[in-house]
Amino acid sequence: MRTLRIRTVSMLCLFFILNMPWWFFLTAHFMETGTLSFATNQPQHEVFQRQQTETMNLIQTNSDKWMDPNWQNQLDSLLQEAKLEVTLFSASDQEIYRSNPEHDHASQSTERFTIIEDGRVLGKVVMYVPKSNTVQIIAAVAGLLLAFFIVAVVMRRLLLKPLEQMSVAARQIAAGDWDVQLPLSRITEIAEVRDGFEVMVRGLQKSHQKQVVLEEERRFMIASVAHDLRTPLFSLRGYLDGLEQGIAQTPEKRSKYVAVCKEKAAQLGLLVEDLFTFTKMEYLETELSSKSVDLALILQKSIDSLNPRAQQKHISITSHFAEPCTIIGDTHLLERAVNNLLENAVRHTPAHGDIVVQCQKEEKKVMFTIRDTGPGFSSEELQRVFDPLYRGDASRNRSTGGSGLGLTISQRIMRRHGGDLAAGNHAEGGALLTGWIPVTDPD
Repeated sequence: MRTLRIRTVSMLCLFFILNMPWWFFLTAHFMETGTLSFATNQPQHEVFQRQQTETMNLIQTNSDKWMDPNWQNQLDSLLQEAKLEVTLFSASDQEIYRSNPEHDHASQSTERFTIIEDGRVLGKVVMYVPKSNTVQIIAAVAGLLLAFFIVAVVMRRLLLKPLEQMSVAARQIAAGDWDVQLPLSRITEIAEVRDGFEVMVRGLQKSHQKQVVLEEERRFMIASVAHDLRTPLFSLRGYLDGLEQGIAQTPEKRSKYVAVCKEKAAQLGLLVEDLFTFTKMEYLETELSSKSVDLALILQKSIDSLNPRAQQKHISITSHFAEPCTIIGDTHLLERAVNNLLENAVRHTPAHGDIVVQCQKEEKKVMFTIRDTGPGFSSEELQRVFDPLYRGDASRNRSTGGSGLGLTISQRIMRRHGGDLAAGNHAEGGALLTGWIPVTDPD
C-alpha cells in the first residue's frame, strides 16, 4: 500500500481548504452570469445606468401620478425591463406603491431618494439594486465550511483513528491479550509506527512464550534434581545407618557397606558436577579459554581413561585418527564433552560389544564420530536426546547411571565452539554421534 508523508498530507489539506471556496465562487459566478470572466461588460453597464436614470426621471417628473394605476403599470413595465424594484412613500412615510410586494429585498442593496419641489417634500423613493456578488460570496463560505468538514473527516480517518486503535491494542497487550488487530494507514509515519508496534508485539509474545517455557523447564529441573539427589542420598543414609547400628558385623560386610557409600557419594559428585557444568553453559555464558588443541589427542585421552571400565564389560574401543585435528578451543570443556559421549557409549554398549571412534579434517572443520553396538536410539529418543535430564526411560531409574545431562552438555559445548553435535543410528545398528568444530577461531 502506497503511503504519504504527514507533511505532504498537511500541504494537500491546506491546498484543498484554500481552493475549495474559490471553486465554489467560480461555480456560482458561472451559474449566475454564464461566463467565467470577471471583466465588467461596459455596454451592459451603460444600458443599466440609462434604464436606472429613465426610471428615476419617470418617478421624479410624475410624483402627482404615483397613485394612478395606469402610471403604475407603465412603471412596472419599465422596472421589469431594467430588472429593478422600487417602493414609493408619501411625505409622511406612508407606502404608496411597491413593485414586488412578495419579494424579500434582504439580498439587494438600496438607494434612497427624496423628491423635493419648491422646498416641499413630495415623496420618498427606495430603489432596490441587485447585489452582483452576494451569491458568489455565500457559495465561497459554503465551500470553505465544506472543505473544513472534509479535511476533518480525512484527518480522523488517516491519523486519529489508527492512533486510537493502537492505543486500544496497547491496553489489550497490557491485559495479556496478544491477539490484537493493528490498523492500516496511508500515512507513512503512522505506518512506520504500526510496523514498529507489530515487531514489538511479536517480540513481547516470543519473550512471554520463552518465559513460560523456561518456567516449565525450571520446575521440571527442580523436580528432577530433587529426585536424582534423593535416590543416592536415601541409599547412602541407609548404609550409614547400617554401619552405625552394627548390622555389618564382619570386616567383609563393613567393607562392602563402605564401598557402596563411596559409590553413592561418587554418583552425587558426578550429578553435582553435571549440574554445575550445565548451569555454567546455560546461564553464566563464561568466555572460552581458547587455545590451539588437537581434538584427536583429547579423544585418545578419553579412550585411555575409559578403557578400564570398557574392559570390565569386555568392550573393545577402536580409534581411527588420520592426521592431527588441530582446532581452537577450550581444552577442559572439550575433554568434558568427549568424556560424556564416550561414557554414554560404554554405558549403553552390551558386553563383548565394540565402540569405534573416528576423527578427521574436512575442509575447514574437524569431524569426529562415536559409534557403538548398543540398541541405538528410538524415534522418540532421537527427538529428545539432547533435552536436559532426558534419559529415555519413563521410570527415570538410575540402573544405567547418568544424570540425563551428558549429551545436553556435550552439544552445548560443541555449539559454544561454533560447531554442533547430532545423534542418529548407524546403518549396521547401534548409536552414532557425529560432531564437528571449525578449524578457525569461531569468534
